[in-house]
This record gives sequence, structure tokens and C-alpha cells, in this order.
Amino acid sequence: MKLSGVRWAVIAVVVLGGLAFVVKGANRPANPSLKPATQPLQRTHFGDFGEIAFTISGGAAQAAAIRCALLADTEAQQELGLMNRTDIGGYDGMLFRFQSDTTVSFYMKDTPLPLSIAFFDGSGQFVSTTDMPPCVDRPSCPLYNAARPYRYALEVPEGALPRLGIGPGTRLVTAGACP
Repeated sequence: MKLSGVRWAVIAVVVLGGLAFVVKGANRPANPSLKPATQPLQRTHFGDFGEIAFTISGGAAQAAAIRCALLADTEAQQELGLMNRTDIGGYDGMLFRFQSDTTVSFYMKDTPLPLSIAFFDGSGQFVSTTDMPPCVDRPSCPLYNAARPYRYALEVPEGALPRLGIGPGTRLVTAGACP
């Protein structure tokens, strides 16, 4: 008889423990990700690119969160861009900043990472976007252009523009150093 009572006690403890776990909701963590909320974002810097903080406002953009991009400021950096990269190293994208308005075309030569690009004019106003599929091991790659002259071009992993709130009516504001 004692063995049967022990079995019932173990079953009762397991059932009550499971019920308490479900009711309590695993303590309902504020940040259910595996990373602690205080852990800083890890970025992998590559090449001789700088960094630049930016925000997106207006249009469908929500609160203007400060983002961080690699900065392609020189002609050499702009020609290299994200060639031979399979990720953007924890950055939100790569920002190409030109000294004056331009109509320079972009291409994906030796770029295995599918990208989306958003173009902005000299005042930061949205111009247009396009998706750019990879072009690796081909003698010629398609060219991608903005709808009109632009001053800034932001490359992000394909499909990330909506997550950043980028679209018609938005504005890019550069904000100095990354947080």
C-alpha cells in the first residue's frame, strides 16, 4: 500500500508543478530572447569602412530608432561595397554617401548576399527602392538606378526595408557616431 501512496504523491507533485509553470507563464520574461537585454549588439567591422548612425522618420516609420550602418564615403569604398560578403556583420546596412547629387548605377558583381537598396535625395527625402539579386561568377551584371538623382543609397539585406520603416514619404537623417 505504501508504494501506491508514493506513486500518487509523485504524480501529484509533477501535475501541480506543470500546472504552476503554465499558470505562471514561465515568469513571463520581459525579454524572452536568449540574450540578456543589457547585452550590446555585436557588430563585425570589416574593411576600412566607417560607421554612421541614422534614423528614418515619416511615412510608415514608427518611432525614429537610431540605427547603425557601415559608411561608404570614398570612391574606393563605394566601388567595393558589400562585394564578397554573405552578411552585413550586425549592421543595419551600408550607407553610400555621395558629395553631390548623382545618378550612379549600382550592380551586384561578386555579391552573394541578396540586397534591397533605398535612394534618398540631398535633403534625405525618399526617392525610390529596388531589390538586387546576387550576381556571382557572371561576366556582366544588371545595373540598378534610382528613379531620379540621389545623394544617399542605403543597402540592406533583401526584404529589410519595411522593417526599417523605409518607403514613400520617409526621410533619412544621418546622426553621427553609432551608439
